[in-house]
This record gives sequence, structure tokens and C-alpha cells, in this order.
Amino acid sequence: MQLNLQPILENENLALIPLESNDFSSLYRIASDPNIWTQHPNNDRWKMEKFDIFFSNAIQSGGAFKIMDNLSGKIIGSTRFYNYRESDNSIFIGYTFYAVEYWGTGTNKLVKQMMLDYIFQYVDIVFFHIGVNNTRSQIAISKIYAEKIAEEEVYYAGEASRLNFVYAISRERWMNIRL
Repeated sequence: MQLNLQPILENENLALIPLESNDFSSLYRIASDPNIWTQHPNNDRWKMEKFDIFFSNAIQSGGAFKIMDNLSGKIIGSTRFYNYRESDNSIFIGYTFYAVEYWGTGTNKLVKQMMLDYIFQYVDIVFFHIGVNNTRSQIAISKIYAEKIAEEEVYYAGEASRLNFVYAISRERWMNIRL
């Protein structure tokens, strides 16, 4: 099987659709809320010029998605696959954000389940970078049983580098705990 970093992934509630250049305005309407970014490592992405850099990097990554609410038909956030490494058969999931009204609704868990179910057909381990001050995401990642394994300075293209925790989950662990 050929690894496709931008498949369409869908369940009854949500769809992950490959991000396209013409999605900028719709996604920025959500991303312009400063509350979304308060715990993120680069917390000024609500500013248009900063979000433009973030969005351009997402498009260039070849692994970014817009997250759609199937009930409303609206874009509610974004996420991506990145840093695929064939040498150790691994990939990262991250750069995820949601509209505030979707926080605490189980949306993140559903999105991660779709992504992990898909990507574990191709890789053995998935990593996540999470900012050291991003307790909200640290709690969320623990709900899918990823484990903190390291700390790492992460370079963000066009932005300042920041210290992140690295979390990991293996295919074997995911298959054993998959709900």
C-alpha cells in the first residue's frame, strides 16, 4: 500500500479533508480567536501575519487537513501528519487546533482515532509534539494513551523554536487499547 498523507478520513460526525489554499479565510475565522492559542508554543498565531505563516507551512507540508463538522458543514479546525521517517517507520501528528466551542466535546479524541486508525496501516509509531505549557493538549493526548518520552526543542518554520514534550504511541499499543 502507498502512504497517502492526505486521504479523506470520515466518521458520522467529522471529516478530515485535505487542506487547500482557498481554505485560508474560512480557517482564519476560527484561528483569529486568541483563546485558541493561549497554551500553544507560539501563542500569537491568532494574528493574521502569524497565521499566514502557519497556514503556508501547513499547505507545504503535504499532510494538512481541515476538520469539518458533518452536521453543520463548517470547518472547525485543522491538524496534520508531518515528519514521516521511513528509517524508523514513524510519523508525527500535530499542529492541531479547534474552534473553542468544540473543546471538551470529544472532538479531539475522534479526530485522533481516525488519524491513528488510518496511519497505523503504514507506520509502527506515531509521535506528538506538545508545548511544555500546553496542559490542555497534554491532558487530551493522555486520553488516547500516548506516553511522554522526551523533551525537544522544536523549530517552527518562520516562527521561534520552542521547548516541547514528545509523546508516542506504538501500533501495538494502539491496537491493544483501541476503543
